[in-house]
Amino acid sequence: MKKILLSLGIMLGLFIGHAQAPEKMSYQAVMRNGSGQLLANQSIAVKVSVLQGSPAGTLVYSERLAGNTNANGLISLEIGTGTVLSGTFATINWPSGSYYLKTETDPAGGTNYTIAGTSQLLSVPYAMYAKSAGGTGGNFTIPYTNTVNNASTLFSLVNDGDGTSVEGINNTTSSSIAAVRGIVSNTAPGGFSSAVRGINNGTGGLGIGIWGSQAGSGWGVYGVTPGGLGVYGNSSGAGTGVYANSNTGTGLTATSTNGIAASMSIFNNANNNNVLNANTLGNGTVINVSSSGSGAGVLSSTGTGFAIHGITNAQTSAGIIGDNSGAGEAVVGRTTSDIAGAVVGRNDGGGYGVRGFISTNTTGTAVGVLGQVGSNNSKGRAGRFENFNASNDINNVFEVETNGNGNIPDNTQGNAASFIVDNTNSVGAAVRGEVNTIFGNFGAAGIFGISSGTGGRAGLFYASNPSGNGAALISLTDGNGNAITANAGKDGNGVETNIDGAGNALYAWVPTFATGRAGKFNIFNDANTSDVITVTTVGNGNAGNFKVDRVTGTSAAVRGEVNSQFANFGTAGIYGISSGTGGFAGLFHASNPAGNGPALIAIADGNGNAITANADNLGDGIESTVNGSGSAIYGWVPNFGTGRAGYFRNFNAANGTPVLSVTNAGTGTGVFVNHTGPSGNIAVFQSAGVNVARINKAGMGFFNGGTQNSGADVAEAFDVEGNTSDYEPGDILVISTDSDRTVEKSSKAYSTLVAGVYATKPGVLLTEENIDSELIGKVPMGVIGVIPTKVCLEGGKIKRGDLLVTSSKSGTAMKANPKRVKIGQVIGKALQDYDQNSIGKIKVLVNIK
Repeated sequence: MKKILLSLGIMLGLFIGHAQAPEKMSYQAVMRNGSGQLLANQSIAVKVSVLQGSPAGTLVYSERLAGNTNANGLISLEIGTGTVLSGTFATINWPSGSYYLKTETDPAGGTNYTIAGTSQLLSVPYAMYAKSAGGTGGNFTIPYTNTVNNASTLFSLVNDGDGTSVEGINNTTSSSIAAVRGIVSNTAPGGFSSAVRGINNGTGGLGIGIWGSQAGSGWGVYGVTPGGLGVYGNSSGAGTGVYANSNTGTGLTATSTNGIAASMSIFNNANNNNVLNANTLGNGTVINVSSSGSGAGVLSSTGTGFAIHGITNAQTSAGIIGDNSGAGEAVVGRTTSDIAGAVVGRNDGGGYGVRGFISTNTTGTAVGVLGQVGSNNSKGRAGRFENFNASNDINNVFEVETNGNGNIPDNTQGNAASFIVDNTNSVGAAVRGEVNTIFGNFGAAGIFGISSGTGGRAGLFYASNPSGNGAALISLTDGNGNAITANAGKDGNGVETNIDGAGNALYAWVPTFATGRAGKFNIFNDANTSDVITVTTVGNGNAGNFKVDRVTGTSAAVRGEVNSQFANFGTAGIYGISSGTGGFAGLFHASNPAGNGPALIAIADGNGNAITANADNLGDGIESTVNGSGSAIYGWVPNFGTGRAGYFRNFNAANGTPVLSVTNAGTGTGVFVNHTGPSGNIAVFQSAGVNVARINKAGMGFFNGGTQNSGADVAEAFDVEGNTSDYEPGDILVISTDSDRTVEKSSKAYSTLVAGVYATKPGVLLTEENIDSELIGKVPMGVIGVIPTKVCLEGGKIKRGDLLVTSSKSGTAMKANPKRVKIGQVIGKALQDYDQNSIGKIKVLVNIK
């Protein structure tokens, strides 16, 4: 059924005169259909029921009303004037309880009610109430004053609904006015008498006895007294006497001109609760105390307790913190005692006694803990740390630690500790460590530096003055031990040295009076396969440079020797590796242009090869180049030798790569063979040790298996009439009658001068010229074989096997009429069908007949 939307409204009138009051109520409703459109000028019927107590309560009255909507879809009816269905409207006892109005509507004006709704009657018509209540209904004269001596309540209004029982409104702009005012006029009233008293019998946590609100910047509740309490809040149980709250402002403000702004006390000696509790769930300050005078911000005194006791459970917070934003001190402890400290940090747990830290350093001079000596000519110590327990061997007397990153531009800052002798004439040490022991155990040292992280250094010595000449570290020993002993217990280096300038990372030298070595490197573990010495560089310099700087010297700059019976890979006197994508595993350079010695000489006194070269990947076993006029590879056999100058062989039967490949990008010959001997062949080719092809000294070729090429015909080079650019493959060529040994394009049908076809890809090209001649100005004319040939339909459609002759079209063949064919006219036979109107090409078995 089509849904109807109704906008309902009940208009109830208030009437003053009882005798003239009509016993009826106004009813209005706006009618809309399911699309939200108004039902204008339409008959509507409504069933009205009055229910008592609840929306499903007892039916006390019911009637049927009917009417028409106006142009705006509004219908106006009067309840009490319709057809009564149940009960009597005039006998409804309105003050006996709450009533609800139920409406059922038929938009078609009948009794098929499709829309039902129930709403509470929040106000009872005044005349009806007055009538049922038995009142006089007379006029109420304003202002009204009356004095009654009665112990009961004089005026009481009970509202069972959601409205306000009593509301006072004052619209005047005068000062000190009141919308509602309560007065206790007696100057000596009983205890806890109140001019206005608000009682909330609710047991919930959000009830309010008296609510005062103010829409501006004034006071929600204002209390005034000359000597008493302006506002007094008391909690008889565990509640709160006065609760102050503010969303964005201040919850409670106390001020005083000459007295104390706020006073909080506990007068019970047995009460161990706090006098004041202040808490916050936010990140703001719990209590903010400021003083613009010379008084103390907070002054606290105590007998045997703590004047100020700060407690915190978070590692990042503090029990007591003092901030200094000026030139004073954040916290000052003063003492005149010779035994007690001005400031004592005591630790009864696992924390720290005194902790000094900084959280900002805008000037670069902030100090967490500063100990000074020298004020007032004092000569004490700026700091002293002592251990009185001789058995305390697990903790350090003094520890300095930092989690900072340090200061790379100025390494005097950001350190865990910094010691300086700031005297240019001093010969004292900034740090002096000494140990006097007979043991050489690990850790028994004058200075013991440890790096416990994954980086960092156990010790760093830095001569920071660029103009200084002193060594960063000098190590001396007067005994027989080493001046420096370095050991890496894991995979690090025993000694690592580097330079930033042009000096040497490691410079070992022997003075003129000594006989030792400048360096010696040994491995005493015969199971150690590591290199005795490894030299690496990422620069463009040499990893190692060895030179015998003597022109008459005969010793080697580098001599590598291996004494082994094994010829394994890597067992070599000199082993060079190129591990990058470029570079050479070995380079030998005879750098003197006037020198005649070879860059490399390889000699094998045994039966092995002088040089063995192998490439495991795509590289070549040997690559040889020449920048001059010599040969990249020159293999020769002396007059007493019987070997080969060169030998190329493939032992892999599955290798399909050519044994020898020659590529020439120049204009010279790819392979040049010159036989200067008295006899023999220029080239011999074998298969399985048997000769299959050869070229003799005269240049004649012999091929046991015949020859094969990729061409499809036999052609011969001929001169042409005109320019060769006017000819193209497939043209029919005829013998020229103007020049000897010359051809031209055909131009007549059934020509007996036909000689052949311009060959597209001749397999054999015949010529009378020498093999060194260039065939310029000639075209290859195919005389026999399969040749793509130009054809047309001048003689009809061409079928496979048809005889072809010249047509009247230049250079084009056509189908021959066998009855007209004469000797010497047939070009050949068609190998493909052709039925196109334009000139095209088909394959033809050319055989001039």
